[in-house]
Amino acid sequence: MDLVIVESPAKAKTLKKYLGKNFSITASYGHVIDLPKKELGVDVKNGFTPKYEIINGKEKVLKNIKKEAKKAENIYLASDPDREGEAIAWHIANYLKKSKDEVKRVLFYEITKEAVKNSIKNPEKLDESKFNAQQARRILDRIVGYEVSPLLWKKVRRGLSAGRVQTVALRLICEREKEIKSFVPEEYWEITSLFETTNKDKLEAKLINKKIKNEKEANKILEYLKKESFFISKITKKERKRAPLPPYTTSKLQQEASSKLNFRPAKTMQVAQTLYEGVDLGGKGTLGLITYMRTDSVRISESAIRDARKFIKSKIGNGYLPGRAIKYQSKKSNIQDAHEAIRPTNISLEPDNIKQYLSADQYKLYKLIWQKFIASQMKPAIFDQTAIEIKDSKKKYTFKINGSVLKFDGFLKILQEKIDDKVLPELQENEKLTLIELKPQQKFTEPPPRFTESSLVKTLEEKGIGRPSTYAPILQNIQDRKYVTLKDKKLFPTDIGMLVNELLVNNFPDIFNVNFTAELEKKLDDIESNKDDWRKVLKEFYDKFEKTLSNAYKEMVHINEIIEESPFTCEKCGNKMIIKWGKNGRFLACSNYPDCKNTKQFRVDDNGELKIVENEVINEKCEKCGGNLVIKYGKFGRFIACENYPDCNFTKQISIMPCPEDGCNGNIVERRTKKGRIFYG
Repeated sequence: MDLVIVESPAKAKTLKKYLGKNFSITASYGHVIDLPKKELGVDVKNGFTPKYEIINGKEKVLKNIKKEAKKAENIYLASDPDREGEAIAWHIANYLKKSKDEVKRVLFYEITKEAVKNSIKNPEKLDESKFNAQQARRILDRIVGYEVSPLLWKKVRRGLSAGRVQTVALRLICEREKEIKSFVPEEYWEITSLFETTNKDKLEAKLINKKIKNEKEANKILEYLKKESFFISKITKKERKRAPLPPYTTSKLQQEASSKLNFRPAKTMQVAQTLYEGVDLGGKGTLGLITYMRTDSVRISESAIRDARKFIKSKIGNGYLPGRAIKYQSKKSNIQDAHEAIRPTNISLEPDNIKQYLSADQYKLYKLIWQKFIASQMKPAIFDQTAIEIKDSKKKYTFKINGSVLKFDGFLKILQEKIDDKVLPELQENEKLTLIELKPQQKFTEPPPRFTESSLVKTLEEKGIGRPSTYAPILQNIQDRKYVTLKDKKLFPTDIGMLVNELLVNNFPDIFNVNFTAELEKKLDDIESNKDDWRKVLKEFYDKFEKTLSNAYKEMVHINEIIEESPFTCEKCGNKMIIKWGKNGRFLACSNYPDCKNTKQFRVDDNGELKIVENEVINEKCEKCGGNLVIKYGKFGRFIACENYPDCNFTKQISIMPCPEDGCNGNIVERRTKKGRIFYG
């Protein structure tokens, strides 16, 4: 009996159907051994030696693995084919007290019967370099998280955290927000004209050769144009080809699933995981429908290309098949090219034919992946493009109009993208035109857009920050920490997110620098390819980090010292109100404190102006002092408090209705949690 150890019970279930009775298959349920939760767990003075321990709750899992291993003739470690999977395999081998030569490592880039059996027949050894790359990343993240977070607890408040990569992502969002807030719109004008041809066809064209700064300039040009005659000065016709894009990488899949399916990155990866691990297709059995979904490679296997070309020829038409297979190469040098791009494992499993076996989300994502892969091996789409230039008789100003007509749909046939053809009438150069109307329009330049989850993933990838497996967790972390909120699909930094970013960037200018982080990613890649030593990389990082951290403890300002001016005056004593920080964020306080303890909440409107939030007075009196009770907003949402706070600290929860449970005399009260507003009995 041979033992196969995977990290997922879903994958184990699929493999059991492929490997038969001679194999015992068990799951580790992810990582089983890691750094301790309650301490740094890294001996920085002794070569950054990690202190690994069994993860709480995984003792039974490891005992079962050990029990099965004793009965096994061969042990196959089959966790995911990436650094995290290599770490799982390495830790299990160590727990079983097996050397890397005593166990076999198998890598499943796709979970199909043929691929699984082929991997079992051709096992590899544990990859120490890949494990060291994961180990170095884990230690780097642990050092930053466990040594910078306490600094934030001391200087700001408890419960905050810093992350080596998540803080850089937060920095990108905060810096974009600053650009937006400091942006000063500039006025400009556009002039569009409506012309009529000799055949009574209408042409709408835009003035292109002049940047019009204001209304005065626009009016001057309009006065000139109204007196002029016009003619077609130039007609340019050309054929334009639009080539298909490569199959999906992790980043591109997350981006397009966001824009086309409205999936958040975390959801995309969860659904993709189920497609990779295997879906029960009824009479066809259980099959992994896509290749491994954490990859930055666009490479495709020769067999997959052959299958795609056969499908295109037989099902779509020989006219859509290029003369040669299309092979894609990544523009980046540090890709994990052992992986393929994300593609279907079996081209013949068309999405609509297996829809009944898939959940709605699985079907949508599988269809997106399947169509993208087929399209990547098809001919380009061909457009007939026409550009017409129109000038006044003195040739002082030029208007332009573009038309484009789809001549051959090519790969667009499978993607079923909507194409808006703009057909222009047949015209001749030097043909006279009649001016029908001039349309001036005032416009203003716009600030850069806020990041969406999709555009942030794209930026992280472009800048070389993080890896395919880290994009979704990064986005989740900065939102879970309340550093960023997602509104209308856009990422907004919160007050505390802006504060933490400013403090960390000011005090750790190199550690949380975009270029520094990207360079560190390259060093981790070099460790994996055995070009660099992991302890050396950690030492170089820590020598700089240790000095910076020591200075930060001395130089970083305390939250109580952060005071901003406000435009408001205290109605109780006439002194200026100032903006201070408290445990629930920023608030207005009288500058005459402690003689005057007046405080108020405020908000910032869409124009960046501060507005006082007036407490809503309710028709009840305080049980302690007789003052009015008001509704306030705190960490857990709305609550009732005495307006005479802090002299009177009476509070109570908002009662919604009597509890409907039999025998209970309590009330249902409102409370806010991480999951939103809920009601307790």
